[in-house]
Amino acid sequence: MSFLSFHGLPPQRLGAGLVLALSLLGCTESSSKFVPAPVTPPVPVVNEEARNFADYSNLVWNDEFDGTSLDATKWTYDLGGGGWGNNELETYTNSTDNVYLSGGNLVIKAIKTTPTGNSYTSGRILTKGKKTFQFGRLDVRAQVPTGKGVWPAIWMLGADIDQNNWPVCGEIDIMEVRGSNSRQFLSTMHFGNNGADHRYKGVTQAQPYDLAAGFHIYSVVRSKDLLRFYIDSQLYYTFTASDANPFPFNNPFFTILNVAVGGDFDGNPDATTVFPQMMQVDYVRFYQYN
Repeated sequence: MSFLSFHGLPPQRLGAGLVLALSLLGCTESSSKFVPAPVTPPVPVVNEEARNFADYSNLVWNDEFDGTSLDATKWTYDLGGGGWGNNELETYTNSTDNVYLSGGNLVIKAIKTTPTGNSYTSGRILTKGKKTFQFGRLDVRAQVPTGKGVWPAIWMLGADIDQNNWPVCGEIDIMEVRGSNSRQFLSTMHFGNNGADHRYKGVTQAQPYDLAAGFHIYSVVRSKDLLRFYIDSQLYYTFTASDANPFPFNNPFFTILNVAVGGDFDGNPDATTVFPQMMQVDYVRFYQYN
């Protein structure tokens, strides 16, 4: 396109000033072109890639329970009763009658407080506000109690529970035992969009021996979109992102250890149940790979 056809003016009428203005306009347009910022790829969360069980060899957090009292820098207590949403009978305390260290083990003891009736105390400790765990391997070496209505558990809750109430925050039950049948245990994941949308999925794992007869290592290995469950280093269950929607299990969680009494899970104690009953925990260890 010529200046003549563009302006309708003869070329000699286009002064030097107009030519300069057009030239500067071209420079301005060139210098103001949008240049997109470079895209920075997301930084992977530590240990989000799945590895073999044995590759998780870097111990990054642990409690060996070798002291004389529970380490308050690592654990706190849930206190009180009221059934905890499961019609349980126990009242949780911070008394050394219910939670104490002995012989290098944590002891959580359920006690019947009256000769008759359903009155019990027990203990429930957790790392909430002290330590959260995301991707890696959590090992808990424990010996469980037994007896109808006795309910030991090693489990985890989403650390965002105060912002996203249960089950939105997610729950990982690493091990739960019905005391009426201590030759099997359950591993269950709980999730949902709101309280009315509670869903769960898991496995009941039978064993050829009585779990209450000795110590065993209960483990969960968490990777991105993947949870793997082990007993004594043997894989027995795998849970993936296709098993839950929503899937809150990539988030940080805290750990809980407790012994409940009665309620919906195994019913209430009966005449065959002997008290006290206790769960002993040798250690809790959290590993990652390098």
